[in-house]
Amino acid sequence: MHTGLKTRTRSRWIACVGLLAGATLASAQETITIAQVAPLSGVLASTGHQMVLGGKVYFDAVNDAGGVHGAKIRTLVLDDGYKVDETLRLTRELVAKPEVVALFGFAGTANIGKLLEEKVLADAGIALVAPYTGGELLRKPFNPWIFHVRAGYADEAEHMVKQLNTQGLTRIAVLYQNDAFGKAGLAGVESALQRRGHKLVASAGYERNTTDVDAAVKVIRGAAPQAVIMVAVNKPAAAFAKQYRAAGGGGQLFNISVVDPAELVKLGGIENVRGLGISQVVPYPYRHSLPVVREFHETLKKYAPKEEVNYTNFEEYLGAKVLVEALRRAGPKPTRAKVMSALESINNYNLGGVRVSFGPKERVGSRFVEVTVIGSEGKLLK
Repeated sequence: MHTGLKTRTRSRWIACVGLLAGATLASAQETITIAQVAPLSGVLASTGHQMVLGGKVYFDAVNDAGGVHGAKIRTLVLDDGYKVDETLRLTRELVAKPEVVALFGFAGTANIGKLLEEKVLADAGIALVAPYTGGELLRKPFNPWIFHVRAGYADEAEHMVKQLNTQGLTRIAVLYQNDAFGKAGLAGVESALQRRGHKLVASAGYERNTTDVDAAVKVIRGAAPQAVIMVAVNKPAAAFAKQYRAAGGGGQLFNISVVDPAELVKLGGIENVRGLGISQVVPYPYRHSLPVVREFHETLKKYAPKEEVNYTNFEEYLGAKVLVEALRRAGPKPTRAKVMSALESINNYNLGGVRVSFGPKERVGSRFVEVTVIGSEGKLLK
């Protein structure tokens, strides 16, 4: 081969390698990586699926519209089975990846509480946006790492107790999950009653990741309450309603916001959960009364046409909108620190009829609470 030809061939090869390297670098720069740990198996699997879905459809829509500053959002999703140790292990694994600039939509008060206890978020300097929990220990004492899009369980308990008292119902019992989540809700109900000069007539727990509520049914049924507030997830809540009604329990049933009414009807039977009240921390997603609700219906129909709207996927859709706004404000090539600062700058931000506010010393973006009821046909009524 002639020397000139060799030189030209080598030059073309170097140019090709350079182009490939440049393309790889550009690709890396054009991706924003966020991470989510969710309960995709175990007792909270149906909830975990809806959590991931709500965020995913919005991220897909943003990517199709060109991404954020030209960069596409990439989401790493891992399953913790609602197990605290798994949440801890998987989160450590994720934050060890320098390209992960934010965490999104985790579930479980105890699970996320462990991340705070072990200083996983603090050591990584990373924000967790829109966790699916209202636990007070994630809010007080103040920590800078968690940005809540929902009201807390104390806010929900206050709203439910206030409504019951307005109806003249003061004999209240609580079923609670025997962990940080359940105890946070229990404490909220006790405080709300105490402010009105009342006490619980009974409280009974069940063990996390089980549906063993037999003992709790006996304790609460024996106290003859006028109302029972459940701080429980889908399967044990449905099991309690079924067994409590079968035992002759006639108290009005309520549940904290983390349940799916369709699951309660399916697992507990409409005859047992009809009239059950559920506190909600985002607006009613079934009526097109707000711009963001209309937008959500259209987005879900386009990106997940076989899925149905519910409170869980709508809540995480709102959370995804908050995170994407922070990514926009963080500018091109966002870092963990830039995302944190951008989140703090979100004040009275309109998501489309729903407003969220954070600040240097404020991490609870919304205090919205209302109560809905499962109707006679199994649909949720406002």
